Amino acid sequence: MEQLSGAEMVVRALRDEGVKHIYGYPGGALLHVYDALFQQDDVKHVLVRHEQAATHMADAYARATGKAGVALVTSGPGATNAVTGIATAFTDSIPMVVITGQVMSHLIGEDAFQETDMLGISRPVVKHNFSVQRAEDIPTIIKKAFYIAESGRPGPVVVDIPKDMTSPTDRYPYEYPKSVKLRSYNPISRGHSGQIRKAVDMMLQARRPVIYSGGGVILGGASDELTALAKMLNFPVTNTLMGLGGYPGTDRQFVGMLGMHGSYEANMAMHHADLILAIGARFDDRVTNAVDKFCPTARIVHIDIDPASISKTVRADVPIVGPSKVVLEEMIEQIKDSKKQPDAAALETWWKQIEEWRSRHGGRYETADSELMKPQQVIEMLSKVTGGDAYVCSDVGQHQMFAAQYYKFNKPNRWINSGGLGTMGFGLPAAMGVKMNFPDADVACVTGEGSIQMNIQELSTCKQYDLPVKILCLNNQSLGMVRQWQDMNYESRHSQSYMKSLPDFIKLAEAYGHVGMKVDKYADLEGAMREAFSLKDRLVFMDIAVDPFEHVYPMQVPRGAMRDMWLSKTERT
Repeated sequence: MEQLSGAEMVVRALRDEGVKHIYGYPGGALLHVYDALFQQDDVKHVLVRHEQAATHMADAYARATGKAGVALVTSGPGATNAVTGIATAFTDSIPMVVITGQVMSHLIGEDAFQETDMLGISRPVVKHNFSVQRAEDIPTIIKKAFYIAESGRPGPVVVDIPKDMTSPTDRYPYEYPKSVKLRSYNPISRGHSGQIRKAVDMMLQARRPVIYSGGGVILGGASDELTALAKMLNFPVTNTLMGLGGYPGTDRQFVGMLGMHGSYEANMAMHHADLILAIGARFDDRVTNAVDKFCPTARIVHIDIDPASISKTVRADVPIVGPSKVVLEEMIEQIKDSKKQPDAAALETWWKQIEEWRSRHGGRYETADSELMKPQQVIEMLSKVTGGDAYVCSDVGQHQMFAAQYYKFNKPNRWINSGGLGTMGFGLPAAMGVKMNFPDADVACVTGEGSIQMNIQELSTCKQYDLPVKILCLNNQSLGMVRQWQDMNYESRHSQSYMKSLPDFIKLAEAYGHVGMKVDKYADLEGAMREAFSLKDRLVFMDIAVDPFEHVYPMQVPRGAMRDMWLSKTERT
């Protein structure tokens, strides 16, 4: 059997797991591993400029492919810099393996140079973590890490490796396991047929149904099954922020995103529904608003692979634990075999009501009274120029909500954003992670002048690795969502929400070796954007001046029901 050092086993195990790229930043505790990386060509390392960016690149790769991304960071500040990215992946259930260096085993607990308790620090924001105690266990631990990260409800796994476990002078037999079993971890592989039967009976009796699908549909690869079920039943479909693209955004049955900044018709349909079929969604606060006022006339069927998510916030009448794809497949078969059919007359009446709601608002926004460009116009132009087929990575804030509302995603895994944690600085490294693995695709980073500066140093990484993403900075010279809340709840006392002394983003982009474009008139927007996307081999930074006073609407009224919304600055339901 081949004899390898611990460092060589780390690299070989990643290769044998099928990993092509890892994202990281070197340091003393990991130098043995970096030396092993240097001596092979199968696993490519991407040198970021900050460890947070490494985790976001790995995260975005996972969101776009469904496979676990890999980050590699050193001990101490390297590991703690990665925690934000680990937490980002954890809150959105994204599979990721983060390998962290650690001080030598005999120094742990001695406050050694660059020592931190990474197991303790990461425990609240990981699915699991490992500390390597014996170098010969590295292959098995790496295999377990990937298995745990990708199976069941996905999530990040940390593998903490003391430096002496990777010493090049100590060698051990290497064999990478074909599979692993964990006695205390057995993810559910199918739903309960009896519960599915109850759900089908309830669905076929519904008069005002809504399908509410979340990120679990995309993570579970169930978009085709969701679409087939909705078409079979003629039910309206709404997506969460994380679920966008799980059902075609341009289809007539799609009523838009729901929740805090959801569409008028989606929120109204949810409030008045008599049945909600929730698939891979967790009823979080950005959807439900006040839980005690949530959908008062609806019975709820909840499908989720994680039993802890069911009835956690809103009680389910029919809970179904299982993978969304497998459960929907069985649900479709039971509907086909059933002698019952949905109430066509009731559904026709329901659809008339939904269309009336859709015509009342339908994503409208005002442009007549301002010469300033609206952020909604920028997103609509992005959708037009890319044919609705781009990978859209966003940062967090107003621009994120505008992108979610006005870019119509017809495919899963194309909307890459930080949902649960809301991490500013996510957008650029996320776009880099997608572009590196889909080099021929259009990849856009929708950001703001606040978010982009959180990880703007990664423009250097883009130059080194030739990652020609397109950055659309919707520049309103403020922390837009903070300012909006201050307008609505603090009598426009704009405490620390305006950005002063902003850099010249065009010169900054050019300083990093990229192309910069300034757009401040809507008449120039289409031409500039088409030119940007025509430059296939260049990163283009588009600094786009937008109305600094624009708000995101609809917006739910705090502590209200789903039907309680602001529709404009002066109009409330």
